[in-house]
Amino acid sequence: MKALVHATPPRRRPVAPAPSLPDRIAPIEPHKGEPHKGEPKAGEPAWAAMHDDELLDTRICDLGLRLEHSELRLRVAQLHDELAALGVPMQPPCYLGDEWFTPSGSAVIALPFYLAHPRLRLLERRQMREVEGGTDDECMRLLRHECGHAFDHAYRFSRRPEWQALFGRSDADATPDVYRPRPYSKSFVRHLKNHYAQAHPDEDFAETFAVILGMPEPQWRRKYRGWKALEKLEYVAALISEAARRRAPRVDEHRISDARRLKKSLRRFYADRRRAYAEDFPDFLDPDLLRLFGETSPGSDIELDEMPEPASRFLRRRRDPIVSAVVAFTGTHKYTADDLLRRLVVRCEVLGLVVRHNEARTLLELGAYLAALVTTHLHTGRYKRTV
Repeated sequence: MKALVHATPPRRRPVAPAPSLPDRIAPIEPHKGEPHKGEPKAGEPAWAAMHDDELLDTRICDLGLRLEHSELRLRVAQLHDELAALGVPMQPPCYLGDEWFTPSGSAVIALPFYLAHPRLRLLERRQMREVEGGTDDECMRLLRHECGHAFDHAYRFSRRPEWQALFGRSDADATPDVYRPRPYSKSFVRHLKNHYAQAHPDEDFAETFAVILGMPEPQWRRKYRGWKALEKLEYVAALISEAARRRAPRVDEHRISDARRLKKSLRRFYADRRRAYAEDFPDFLDPDLLRLFGETSPGSDIELDEMPEPASRFLRRRRDPIVSAVVAFTGTHKYTADDLLRRLVVRCEVLGLVVRHNEARTLLELGAYLAALVTTHLHTGRYKRTV
């Protein structure tokens, strides 16, 4: 997930002007053919029928998106119904932003704009290889998590000593770029992928809240029986009961990164995200990638009797078995291996690398290399988390 969820405003990394970089990091599998050609269907916006290349030049604010005009309104209504069923009077407003987040101190929830239309979800998948919140189940999980942040911002229970004794000090640090989860720990609920509850006290609370919101009490009691996390669940359930007896508090509803005011084009939006991946990646690995693969530049050792497969395409095509093998033989969390492989894809695109050996040899060498690299990560935490 770029930035999976936030308890604080999304941190925009300062990016130095580099006009040539977006050209170096090409979109993933740019789509230029059917079916997005011709007149849009009745009731559909004109951009829904555009080719990817044309759509990418459209500014986000010009898409005319409205959450209430999309299927997301059903997910938001479901969230509000779940809160009402628990007696919670607050119903956090939701709007379309550039990613999933809840601004610090605010009780509004931002959902990424690309979820508001099937055409934009398709573009998101082509550009970023995945659509965070693209299924009803995943969307509701993320909404419940963000609602946990909004709930805390509204009632400020995290200031209480007993809250801090259970979850930790909320203001001790910002949500880190790197965290080392303990996959088998029973001190945390398991809701979002990658053991996100272990990232920060705020995330731990939001995940615990999300479990209660989305699961009947008998079910979560049964699932977490014997876990230390059950104490957290019981405490959060008590806070929800307390909130149900109080009036809904007035809170700041300031909206940042509102899609209606985002003037950057979709091309710029995705270029910035791909650039963030590339900038995070340590370029000291370039020599290793050059040994694993090869360049197509003049003077390289690649025979061009036939067009070699781009290394990035090879990595995408064999992504699942590569990740599964690395996880099986290193015991690492699947996200770590998958995240590293995504970074390798981007770096191979930047360097213009291609496969120069047969598939069996390439897979063998790549598997050994990634296993060593992941092991290094487990001991050093060198790579930044980019969900």
